[in-house]
Amino acid sequence: MSKPKVAFFDFTCCEGCQLTVIDSLQTCPELLDAVEIVQFREAMSEKGEDYQIAFVEGSLARPADEERLRGIRERAQVLIALGACAHLGGINAIRNRRPLQKVREYVYGDKAEWFDAYEARPIGAATKVDYFIPGCPIDRDEFLSVVTALLQGREPKIPDYPVCVECKLKENVCLYDKGLTCLGPVARAGCGAICPSYGNSCEACRGLISNPNIDAAEDVLKEHGLTAEQVMAGMDLFGTYQMMEMEGVSYD
Repeated sequence: MSKPKVAFFDFTCCEGCQLTVIDSLQTCPELLDAVEIVQFREAMSEKGEDYQIAFVEGSLARPADEERLRGIRERAQVLIALGACAHLGGINAIRNRRPLQKVREYVYGDKAEWFDAYEARPIGAATKVDYFIPGCPIDRDEFLSVVTALLQGREPKIPDYPVCVECKLKENVCLYDKGLTCLGPVARAGCGAICPSYGNSCEACRGLISNPNIDAAEDVLKEHGLTAEQVMAGMDLFGTYQMMEMEGVSYD
């Protein structure tokens, strides 16, 4: 019986999620016996174009990226967004708050016109994405869980409840009670509340949950003399694209 063929691709990103994949494969080498990796620039020089499962890291940053992505989509039976940049647009989308020409001039100076660019966006803005693995970077155990589910013919399950749930399970003192702010009430869990557990605010690198309880979140904020606008401003680090969508901004 032939093994499923897997390929990894990257667009605009730091490639940290792919490094996490490599790290997970080093500690879970038996996974390599279950699949055949045909393309993975971080780990091999060969480039096979015959694959069933494609993992894509990075956001789209120029029009030509869409054509390349559609080519990947056509060959893959399953396409998975790997990490915050592919899933949400990520940190790259912060530039969308500025006039694109000004950004190009700031980065490239008098060579600005040499480089094609457009507003950064997640890969789901250009093609169908079957699944996503959120985070910046991804969680190694979650990656292994998703791959295992796919190999077993099951639907991968990504948590869709707030980080506050994981904080309570860890018996963390709420950061709001420490005089800090946090996006935990509306941010997607699955990270083990790693940032709040070490005293840092959740910045929603895994995105928002599907149906955030805004009323409950606003009640928490009122108790601490804060407004939703003050706290949600933190969403721009990883969620600029989604926030601008909610504001009615369109890039079409």
